[in-house]
Amino acid sequence: MSPWQTRQLDSALAAWRAGRLGHAQLLCGPEALGKRDVAEALAARLLCEADPSLSTCGSCRSCQLRLAGTHPDFRFITLEENEKPPHKLRTEIVIEQIRMLGQVMQMTSQRGGAQVVVIDPADLLNNAAANALLKTLEEPANNRFLLLVSAAPQRLSATIRSRCQRMEFALPEREEALTWLLAKGHESKQATHALEAAQGHPGLADRWLAEGRLVLRDEVLRDLAALSRGTAAPLDVAQAWVADSALTALRLRFAADAALGVARSVAGAALPSGLTPPRDVDKLGLWFEQMNRLRAQLAAPLKHELALAGLLGEWRSMQATTETRR
Repeated sequence: MSPWQTRQLDSALAAWRAGRLGHAQLLCGPEALGKRDVAEALAARLLCEADPSLSTCGSCRSCQLRLAGTHPDFRFITLEENEKPPHKLRTEIVIEQIRMLGQVMQMTSQRGGAQVVVIDPADLLNNAAANALLKTLEEPANNRFLLLVSAAPQRLSATIRSRCQRMEFALPEREEALTWLLAKGHESKQATHALEAAQGHPGLADRWLAEGRLVLRDEVLRDLAALSRGTAAPLDVAQAWVADSALTALRLRFAADAALGVARSVAGAALPSGLTPPRDVDKLGLWFEQMNRLRAQLAAPLKHELALAGLLGEWRSMQATTETRR
């Protein structure tokens, strides 16, 4: 477990031992910082039958049941497959899942200890499910805990957020993040490069290194540079990015991050490789927002290549080529 995860877990356990841990916890912060791992570790300690002053034992009957996935007082709620063919993963958590939760939480603990439910990602509760969850939140019971995990807590209703204690996950200091990446076995130069590409986010840096995604990032930067020079057509680039649907969202993320990097270069930061400063810096912020908005809409049945081509055309018009700048 990373140092930032350990800090959050230790703080929650200290509150629990002091009787100050609320029945509903909202574990929130950027993606890939280990929020689910902390929720599961907290759940393990809450369910463990060992002395509360000790760590999770892993050997008591409760721990054995949890590890086997059969603990009667633990539920993990996440996206499920649709019952109808082709049985794709749903895009939201539905009311039937939360109704089941409400029924379980009204029952007496079968092991005589805590009852724990983890919901991840909680921000994908649909409206009906969120309303059903609110009823459970409004009826707290002793030794029953709801752990909501979310990288986008703003999508949850204000009422739900107000019923939860917040566990805020933030990016660690650069040196701590780099030390952690090195401990994961990454080479120093690559870890440093990945951490810079991920804007200080160690979880994303680790993921991109493990999956070889920095090569994709370099491709996106080259495409943007070609658009700036006028040697690539926006529609051609858009079609290529959308055709590889499994990586489209990541390409759009890298493109948005490139715009952020260009904007920061105006304030003295290093300019992303192959790109040039813009004629109109103010437009970069709007372009960044539009690119991220398009990324969030990829699941919708729309002609994404046309919207993307329009944005890439705007990118070309914003960027000043070397010849123009002369």
